[in-house]
Amino acid sequence: MSAKRILMITGDFTEDYETMVPFQALMAVGHQVDAVCPDKKAGDSVATAIHDFEGDQTYTEKPGHRFALTATFADIDPANYDALVIPGGRAPEYLRLNAAVLAMVNHFFEHDKPVAAVCHGAQLLVAAGVLKGKQCSAYPACQPEVELAGGHFADIEVTDAVTDGNLVTAPAWPAHPAWLAQFMTLLNR
Repeated sequence: MSAKRILMITGDFTEDYETMVPFQALMAVGHQVDAVCPDKKAGDSVATAIHDFEGDQTYTEKPGHRFALTATFADIDPANYDALVIPGGRAPEYLRLNAAVLAMVNHFFEHDKPVAAVCHGAQLLVAAGVLKGKQCSAYPACQPEVELAGGHFADIEVTDAVTDGNLVTAPAWPAHPAWLAQFMTLLNR
């Protein structure tokens, strides 16, 4: 497998596992991962939140770790990257309001580069207008958004992932083994 340059767009209150695990796993197999957040620079950090499934009607949220960013958002040119990772959590809810973020997301689809989104990361895909006709999994509460954007919501087990063209999606962090395996397959194509 040849090393790829991967961009991760994240922000405050990103889901802890959905940020830390892919960041570390992709680096462990030799890829370079640049994690960025609008209005922040390399060395700054974002707050994370731990979302868990404890039998309530929705997930619970607890404070997570600080996650250090490795690149400066303002310096990023998506043309210099082979793939994109979009973690979930609460960050996508406000990141989708940033035109520069949406332009970056669109770049990866316009150039058929691999994209991995998990949980609420689908909110960025919806806002970028890239889901029309695509199968997409996400946290179940995002189903109406996916469908209103013209996507086909993949109602799969929380431990599963789905690939449609250049896009790999999963409902939440319990799907990391399947999600990351499918993403790595795309990285090797």
